[in-house]
Amino acid sequence: MPARPSARARRLALLPLPLLGAGLALLAVAPGAQPPAQPPQAPWPTQAVEADKGMVVSASAIASAVGRDVLAAGGNAVDAAIATGFALAVTYPTAGNIGGGGFMVIRFPNGRATTIDFREKAPAGASPTMFTDSTGAYSSRIHHNSHKSVGVPGTVAGFALAHQKYGKAKWNALVAPAASLADTGFIVPTGLAASLAGARTKLSQDSGSLAAYYKAGQPYAAGDRLVLGDLGKTLGRVRDQGRDGFYTGTTAQLMAAEMRREGGLITEADMAAYKAVERPAVRGTFNGYEVISMPPPSSGGVAMIEMLNIMEGMDLKAMGHNSPQYLHTLAESMRRAFRDRAVHLGDPDFTQPPVAKLTSKSYAKTLRATIDPAKASPSSPADVTQGYESDETTHYSVVDKDGLAVSVTYTLEAGYGLGAVVDGAGFLLNNEMGDFNGKPGLTDSTGLIGTAPNVAQPGKRMLSSMTPTIVAKDGKLVAVVGSPGGRTIINTVMEVVLNLIAFDMPVQQAVNAARVHHQWLPNVLTVERVGIADSTLAALRAKGHTVRVGGQQGTAHSIAIDAKTGKRLGAADPRDRDAGAAGH
Repeated sequence: MPARPSARARRLALLPLPLLGAGLALLAVAPGAQPPAQPPQAPWPTQAVEADKGMVVSASAIASAVGRDVLAAGGNAVDAAIATGFALAVTYPTAGNIGGGGFMVIRFPNGRATTIDFREKAPAGASPTMFTDSTGAYSSRIHHNSHKSVGVPGTVAGFALAHQKYGKAKWNALVAPAASLADTGFIVPTGLAASLAGARTKLSQDSGSLAAYYKAGQPYAAGDRLVLGDLGKTLGRVRDQGRDGFYTGTTAQLMAAEMRREGGLITEADMAAYKAVERPAVRGTFNGYEVISMPPPSSGGVAMIEMLNIMEGMDLKAMGHNSPQYLHTLAESMRRAFRDRAVHLGDPDFTQPPVAKLTSKSYAKTLRATIDPAKASPSSPADVTQGYESDETTHYSVVDKDGLAVSVTYTLEAGYGLGAVVDGAGFLLNNEMGDFNGKPGLTDSTGLIGTAPNVAQPGKRMLSSMTPTIVAKDGKLVAVVGSPGGRTIINTVMEVVLNLIAFDMPVQQAVNAARVHHQWLPNVLTVERVGIADSTLAALRAKGHTVRVGGQQGTAHSIAIDAKTGKRLGAADPRDRDAGAAGH
C-alpha cells in the first residue's frame, strides 16, 4: 500500500461524482434547452423476474444472488436482507456499506410490522456549531468533505439487531459470502467500472481509496477481478465476532486512529456506545391499501403518507398517468409535504415531530383545499429552504416463501461517502454528518437551513429522506418498494406506489415509468427526460411551474406479489446498470 500522506495532502476534492449508478441524475437545464446526451443503454426490460418462493432485488446482481442463496438454503427474508447488505458493501461501494447506516422495514406474514433504525449518530464531540471555521463562519468543506463529516456507522449494529430479534440462519453464514467476495475478489461489472472511472478524481485524493479501488492508479475495467483484502479482514471479524467485531477491538481501534490522524471526532468510546433502535412503523392508507414505512428520523414515510392523503379521493386514473393535470397534482402535493418536512421533522429522541398530525386525513384535507387545479402555488424562501442531501444511496427488497417482507435503504451519503478508506480496515467512511443543518439559524435562499429539529448534537441521528416501504391490502402483501436519490427518494417511492395501486401497472412498468420531483425549494419541477411529452411540459409551464428536464431519478428495486398465483415478481430498475433480481 502506498505511504499514507498527511491530512493536508489527503484533502478531498469538492467535485461532485458523475451521475452513475444509484440515485438522482437530474441535470438541470434551461427550459426548452436540450439536455446532455446519455450513454447508450440496453433496452429496458418489460417483464419482471418471476419466482415461486423467494425474491431479492438490489443494485448488484451479485449481491442479489447472495441473498437468494440464503433464502434457498432455508433462511428467512431478514437473513437474506442481512447477507445482501453485507455483499453490497463489497460489490457496490458507491453506496453499499458497513461504514454508513440506514433503515429496515419488516412486515411479517400476519400483518405485524416493525422497523430497525440504524442511522448514523453524531459522536460525543459534536456540537451545533461544529461546521464553522475559526471565524465562526459556516464551512461547506467541514460540513461535507472533512473527517468531521463522518457519523458513527450503524449498518453492522442494525443488521445484528435485526438478526438477534428476527433472523433464523446462523450469523456467520450471512456474513461469510461477503467476506469471501472481498478476500478472493469478484468480477467487476460494467456499471461499477464506469463509476470507478468517473470517481477517480475524488477517490485518488485518499491513498487508501486509491490503493483499494485502482490498480497502478488506473480504474479497474469491466471483467477485471477486484480483491479487497483489508475489507475482507474486517468482514471476517464481523463474521466471527458479530457486532463486537466492528464496534470494539481491532476495527474500532483502526477507526479511532483514522479519526485522530485526520481531525475527525469519532473515538473508540463512540463506536462502543452505538446502538441500533427498533421503532414502530409509520402507517397510512390509500384507497384501501395499507402503506407501511419508516418513521423519523426518516422523513420519508411521514411525507409520503401526507402526500398520499392529499391525493386520496382525487380520481388520479381519470386524469391520466403523467398527464399535465396529474403531474400538477403530484407537484402541489410534494410542495406541501416538503415544506412540512423541513419545519417539523428530526430525530425523535431529541425532538417531538408531530407525526400523527402530519399523517392525518383531516390535515391532508386542509392542504388539499389550498391546491388550485389551474395554477402552481408559490414557494418562498421566507417559508423554509431545503438543505443539501446527497443522491448516492441504495435500496433493496426481499420477500421469502412465507411472505415475510423486508425493505432496506442504506447509504454512505455522497457517492463513495467521504471518499476515504479507513487505513487497515478497508471500508469507506460516510460523510453523513452533512445531513445535519449547517449552523443554527442559518437559513437562506441558497439552500442552507438552520431550523432547530435537525442541528448536530452528541448522539443525535441526522434527518433522512430514505423511504423503505411495504404495501399490503386486506391483510396480504402487495409490494416492497424503495429507492435512493436524496430528497427525490420520497417522491420516487410514492410514484412507484401510485403506479402500482392507482394505475394498476405491472411492477416492471411501474418501476420503468418516468418520474418527477418537487421539493418546495428550489421552486422547480424536475422531470426525467425520457417519457414525458413536450406538450405536457408546455402545459405545466402554462400553469406556472418552472419545469426543468433532467436525467434519471432514483433506482426503485421492487418486488410485487401476483394476487392470483402468489408468485414473487422482481423488478430491478434498469436505471441501475449492475442491478439484478434473483429468485427461487
